[in-house]
Amino acid sequence: MIVADTSTWIDYVKGIESLQTNILDYELEHSRIITGDIIITEFLQGFREEKDYETAKQMMESLEYHDFLGKEIAIQAAQNYRKLRKSGITVRKTIDVIIATFCIENRFELIHNDRDFDPMEEYLGLRVKK
Repeated sequence: MIVADTSTWIDYVKGIESLQTNILDYELEHSRIITGDIIITEFLQGFREEKDYETAKQMMESLEYHDFLGKEIAIQAAQNYRKLRKSGITVRKTIDVIIATFCIENRFELIHNDRDFDPMEEYLGLRVKK
């Protein structure tokens, strides 16, 4: 299964063609794309127009859903954040560490267009779909 980060979903609905949006487009037809609470919140909060919000909400509701943050993921995400900091990596968004930790713990690949995930791939073993 594959998780698409909010950065990829935003580009996808804007019609931006990139490696990540092409992968997402392909995987929507050929694989199981999952989403979860954090990505849904991050994605949907950016829509100003009700019509666009409803279309995006339907898109998210059509995907397989998982809770991304529970007690175990919260503890592991904190450990991952600390590991990155000890390695000299400044984490800009805790949400990205939570998403990466969820993917790592569940052995899911991540599609993203966010450089903040790059050190998580190198230092934490995050699997990125390329």
